[in-house]
Amino acid sequence: MGLSLEPGRSFPVGATASAKGVNFCLFSKNATAVELLLFDQPNAPEPSQVLCFEGSRHRTHFYWHAFVPGLKAGQVYAYRVHGPYAPEQGHRFNHNKVLLDPYAKAVVNWKNYSRKAAIAPTDNCPQALRAVVVDPCSYDWEGDIPPAIPYADTIIYELHVGGFTQHPSSGLTPNLRGTYAGMIEKIPYLKALGITAVELMPIHQFDTQDAQPGRCNYWGYSTLAFFAPHQSYSSRKSPMGPVDEFRDMVKAFHKAGIEVILDVVFNHSAEGDHTGPTISFKGLENYAYYILESKDPSRYSNYSGCGNTMKANYEVMSNLILDSLRYWVAEMHVDGFRFDLASIFSRDQDGEPLEDPPLLWEIEADPVLAGTKIIAEAWDAAGLYQVGEFVGDRFAEWNGPFRDDVRHFIKGDEGSVRSVANKIMGSPDIYRQPERATTRSINFVTCHDGFSLNDLVSYNSKHNQANGEDNRDGSNDNISWNCGSEGPAEDPLIEELRIQQIKNFFTLLLVSQGTPMLSMGDEVRRSQQGNNNAYCQNNELSWFNWDDVKRHEGLFKFVQQLIHFHQNHHIFALERLLEVAESRQLPYICWHGVELEKPDWGDQSHTLGFTLHNPEEDEMIHVLLNSYWKPLSFALPSLHESQHWLRIVDTALPSPQDFCAVEVAPVVEQEQYQVAPRSAVLFLMQAA
Repeated sequence: MGLSLEPGRSFPVGATASAKGVNFCLFSKNATAVELLLFDQPNAPEPSQVLCFEGSRHRTHFYWHAFVPGLKAGQVYAYRVHGPYAPEQGHRFNHNKVLLDPYAKAVVNWKNYSRKAAIAPTDNCPQALRAVVVDPCSYDWEGDIPPAIPYADTIIYELHVGGFTQHPSSGLTPNLRGTYAGMIEKIPYLKALGITAVELMPIHQFDTQDAQPGRCNYWGYSTLAFFAPHQSYSSRKSPMGPVDEFRDMVKAFHKAGIEVILDVVFNHSAEGDHTGPTISFKGLENYAYYILESKDPSRYSNYSGCGNTMKANYEVMSNLILDSLRYWVAEMHVDGFRFDLASIFSRDQDGEPLEDPPLLWEIEADPVLAGTKIIAEAWDAAGLYQVGEFVGDRFAEWNGPFRDDVRHFIKGDEGSVRSVANKIMGSPDIYRQPERATTRSINFVTCHDGFSLNDLVSYNSKHNQANGEDNRDGSNDNISWNCGSEGPAEDPLIEELRIQQIKNFFTLLLVSQGTPMLSMGDEVRRSQQGNNNAYCQNNELSWFNWDDVKRHEGLFKFVQQLIHFHQNHHIFALERLLEVAESRQLPYICWHGVELEKPDWGDQSHTLGFTLHNPEEDEMIHVLLNSYWKPLSFALPSLHESQHWLRIVDTALPSPQDFCAVEVAPVVEQEQYQVAPRSAVLFLMQAA
């Protein structure tokens, strides 16, 4: 029985279900005809019906739309769009390609999908991806309320949904490994560690086939659909399975008091450069979604390093980005976003940097997003670097210089003391705005991109041969040190030093002003065997091995207790810069060297001491850092007779002496404390 096709309306964009049917709408300025393809099954080789949008009856301005009475949520659909194929003019319409709706909220036909078929000149209907009509109002949120945790109380944990529970050691049944449901099972682990927010590497539907031949895209920085949760992370194989299972996961995290932040990739898409596939945007209105080379519109400007660049400040793409963000907040209840290569949002339609990028101001001012965390990776792959200068009053930033300066100092590099001191204070050398909250600096030592923390202290060079690119991929500048032997070491002294260095990194991260971020598995020495670009390694090289939790129980407990110490002291939750000892009425920091109040800022220096004092809470913490290769004796500040120093942390000591809770911490009565080579010590003032 044939379906009728009514005019419908030009909003909302995408497929919108109602009690009477479904409204379909998409943008294309230069299309000459649009066909709506309806499929009876997700993997059906051909559509059961093809409905044609007719001229002015189904077109308003540049929006093509139609209403199909009787259709319901769950309907599988796609498009064919006719128009000029003239790459030299920026047009890549191709009626041989079945196109995915840019507003697709669920994506199917993965069993048959072929990236190669989307490149080949022949018809790809059997191998093309299709969208599913989703009714987001059908889900029961059971009164879910976002935790709304301030940055000042936030500990972020960046993780990969698949890799977190995929390993057999996860203890999960095979159907739950690597899924949103599997994540729920590991909430107690994250709570025990002290995590308040998970930052999920891309879960927007991405193209796993976008990788070197014989490999897969594991990380997910190759988005196909900005509204759809990634299908293979769902244990439910029904078309709606990923949508509901993702929401189950968010709801469970919220019940545990943990926020969910999404790493979103709006800077490029999976369609690649001029040799890449036509999956969606290229075949709908190529010039509207991508920045094209002005001298040759058949080529794509590549500010992302991935073949193309989304035209973020063109109205159609801006609308899509804003609609996507609103959807994930309003309908999927996520708590924030980390914007990959966010500086691309600062480029105009020709790729030139803008002083006041309209999209970024719209994100900042949007009322739906007002309560969310918005975090910028404030650079792109073409040299635009905006850390400390990113626009707006709300954006937090990944603090790349924090990572680099802390690595230099812990490694023992010359000329690093003054830089690391600035990072400990909240990076006033970078963030010069007087009213800017220090907690908007997202401090990290490692992330998905680069060495894991274990590998940072185990390898001098990257070892990416497994990626199939002759070790050319990945950064060559890792600021790493293998502690005397490349890779796994038999020498127990090298292993002891590596553990000590790892603890030094965690200590510096968690005593610095700002919002700390940990990378998945660093707390239990997760290793990628020296691979610093494991984007295509969906295997045990990248997965979290849960046996490591027991194997490195001492390190886990050290990190756990250090996080809890950080959370229990208000001086680490300040949102303003510390005074530098001039005023003792407000929270302040006082710098030292081996002698009190005599810091050595010279290039040859490898030592730094500082006292944090918060008169408002009567908190005083004293930290000694020795990145020198010999022991050094540091003077300790004098206290009143009714006070004494407790040694909480000494990274040179074995577990469990490396961290002592206040109840069992030894009292230090001497005026000097000998700090072992390459170690950190933390004292807490306590009244007698």
